[in-house]
Amino acid sequence: MLSYQHAYHAGNFADVHKHLTLYAVIDHLLRKKSSVTYIDTHAGRGRYPLQAKETSRLAEYRHGAEKLWQARQTLQADPLLEDWLAGLASAQQHQPATRLDHYPGSPWWMAQRLRAQDSLQLFELHPGEHGHLSQQELPVRARHRHADGLSGLLSGLPVKSPRLCVLVDPSYERKSEYAEVADTLLEAMRKARHAIMLVWYPLLPAEHYMTLLEALKAGGQRKIWRSELSLGTVGREGGMHGSGMLVINPPWGLEQRLADAMHRLTPLWGDASHYRADWWVPE
Repeated sequence: MLSYQHAYHAGNFADVHKHLTLYAVIDHLLRKKSSVTYIDTHAGRGRYPLQAKETSRLAEYRHGAEKLWQARQTLQADPLLEDWLAGLASAQQHQPATRLDHYPGSPWWMAQRLRAQDSLQLFELHPGEHGHLSQQELPVRARHRHADGLSGLLSGLPVKSPRLCVLVDPSYERKSEYAEVADTLLEAMRKARHAIMLVWYPLLPAEHYMTLLEALKAGGQRKIWRSELSLGTVGREGGMHGSGMLVINPPWGLEQRLADAMHRLTPLWGDASHYRADWWVPE
């Protein structure tokens, strides 16, 4: 099943949570000169015009990235948010950026911070989404493939660079994807023990994401940090009410830096919203 297109949800609150976490991890990686291989297993289009018919249909960015944009003067007191918002501003078509006209996906956030020694591998299986991705301007050190990202990740390990950062962000259209992601992560960590792996998952009333979390715990993976943003209310027709991120082998200091930023953000989404973070480890 390949019906999911992220353009309908680009820039929503989950994207903010996901990409802010990714940005903070990359910040830590750039503190050292040794090269990094970045892998994005479910890349999407790379950059989303907010007035495109898909994105404007639900306009979820208005309750996500646009809220940060409107509050950016007050949010810039936090260093991580200040840097992230500056990146968001640079992604706009009209400069200087006075309004949001584009939202950048994870390939953009990774590609913009590549150094000469780094590389980026992008996987996208949906033919239409990959078609859009192939039209994006990417650095020469970035490569995109029309292929399954989970199998592509495993087939490419180990990488030649001393460091590896992977983002796994499926649509979870099928319930079985939670177990498939867990199996892939456990095998990937056997091949690249020190890699940093970031995994996004939706918070839904049915809590199928617990399949992923429990499988990782049963697999004995010990260094997993969990970060969740909940809006406190169930979405349309019992839909997504929150966003979760797992970071395997998180860089030191990530937890506090992201918590400081997220606690500034949660009031933007209403009194019922809240943020929590903890370690998800075997008992």
